[in-house]
Amino acid sequence: MRVAFASEPAYPDRPNEDFIGATADAVVLLDGASIPPGVTSSCSHSVRWYSHTLGSTLLAEMTQSAGPLPELLAQGIKHVTSLHDFTCDLAHGGSPSATVIMLRHTADHLDWLVLGDSTLILDTRTSEPIVICDDRLEQVAAPHRVRLDSLRGGTHEHAEARREYVETLGTYRNRDGGFWVASTDPLAADQALTGTIPTNQVHAAALLTDGAADAVNRYHLTTWQQLLNVLAQDGPAELMRRVRTAERVDPHGERWPRSKTHDDATAAHIELASRQAGS
Repeated sequence: MRVAFASEPAYPDRPNEDFIGATADAVVLLDGASIPPGVTSSCSHSVRWYSHTLGSTLLAEMTQSAGPLPELLAQGIKHVTSLHDFTCDLAHGGSPSATVIMLRHTADHLDWLVLGDSTLILDTRTSEPIVICDDRLEQVAAPHRVRLDSLRGGTHEHAEARREYVETLGTYRNRDGGFWVASTDPLAADQALTGTIPTNQVHAAALLTDGAADAVNRYHLTTWQQLLNVLAQDGPAELMRRVRTAERVDPHGERWPRSKTHDDATAAHIELASRQAGS
């Protein structure tokens, strides 16, 4: 595989809570769930620590094992939990969490896993690419966003509404009828979307955190197919530029209501070696 990626923090002076890593035949993308001011966490570790520790663990597991991806994710969550379950109170919620995408390339097929609202795109050179995103968070969140979306970003009222919104979503996290992400419970891996597709059916793939997928989902700057074209022709950094440009012209979320002006954004574009060789 040939992998190109770009990742930008929401603000230059804040840590990037996304993780992206790749080997010759595996890619892992995580989007850490930011904890806004005023929301109490029972864990002393940062969201960045969690996403980067789990991400690097998953990448190592994928290079050492051909086991099912949910099994590897469960092992990874269990391992990271063991690193801080004696120092942090993990039984009362508020622990760092992250979405996960895992993509593994073998000689004849691609295995994929998506947990949470990051997006995987498979370019099959048909009229529309295959777009995979776990939308359970959006389904749960929509009715709770009404007040938040009605307020002007950057105000005290908006910040307070965002805090309440995040606390409310916490009551739905990793529960039946709610949404699922990687955190402290390895059983969350069983809730991931998974699949396998023959390698010769895929021309390229893209992995996006929601900060990058907003180019389509929120700002409507492009279609999924056009986004793939941008990644292939101009690179992931160009997609980042377009997203940031849209955000800067609407800093208070009046045109595109959102919980924060900018989000960490990461995009990876993968070309398969077999296609590069013309097979």
